[in-house]
Amino acid sequence: MNTNLIKKVGLVVLVIGLGALLIQAVSEKVIKNEVKSLNEIYKFPEMVDFAGEKTPLHINDVKQRFDREMLVNVNWHSNTYLMIKRANAYFPIIEPILKENNIPDDFKYLAVIESGLTNAKSPAGASGFWQFMPQTSKEYGMEVNANIDERYHLEIATKAACKYLKNSKDKLGTWSLAAAAYNAGLAGVSSKLNDQQVSNFYDLYLVEETSRYVFRILAMKEIMQNSDKYGYKVNDNEKYKRMPTKKIEVTTSIANLASFAKEHGSNYKALKLYNPWLRETKLNNTTAKKYVIEIPTEGY
Repeated sequence: MNTNLIKKVGLVVLVIGLGALLIQAVSEKVIKNEVKSLNEIYKFPEMVDFAGEKTPLHINDVKQRFDREMLVNVNWHSNTYLMIKRANAYFPIIEPILKENNIPDDFKYLAVIESGLTNAKSPAGASGFWQFMPQTSKEYGMEVNANIDERYHLEIATKAACKYLKNSKDKLGTWSLAAAAYNAGLAGVSSKLNDQQVSNFYDLYLVEETSRYVFRILAMKEIMQNSDKYGYKVNDNEKYKRMPTKKIEVTTSIANLASFAKEHGSNYKALKLYNPWLRETKLNNTTAKKYVIEIPTEGY
């Protein structure tokens, strides 16, 4: 082989090697800085509770499961920022309904992890903030069809969720088990309790999804209640708002919702944003049922 070529190849190998060492050094420095930054922000809470039920962090498994969800959500910056911002718009609607129905305020965080405070639709067919399946919705008094879907009506769906949670608490005994039942079903959790001969959520062996479920609620509660502590400083003017509305009672069909919105000083887009339960471009109402349609009175 040509001597000059050997020298060039050697030089290239040397440059590549030095480059790799430099990249490794920079990466290690970045990682160390990130770990240092995380350690400065994240301190494992000494005490947490769900709906007044103290979480037994002295149990090794419980501590690790909670720590996992804390670490995931403290560092899932885009999602956690969004939850804090959206909560400002939707918690004021959810909170009084929970209170009126004697459901602990902590359950608003269940809606956070269920849907991200959006009218989401799951591949299985669950919909809305509270992720009701069609059949369960009807069992709890919601109207669900091609024209009207009250799973997307935040107030109505929240009231239905309260009924479900109250029923679960009455049958299972604790709010933490009621929360688990919201994910795994009342019958499923009840069966597991009987099979495993325990009565406490934290003593129950469950599939991973349900096992993580209550701890995700606990983590979002801790982070959102103490957002500054975990590095999430969101100014009030950065938080999302739900604008004032006027409520219009309707007991007849509406042939064209765009025309209806225009007649009331708004437009179709605003009407749909504030009334996502209206699923078509019209409202069918052959039984003279009373519906309440909200129209924003300021910029939507």
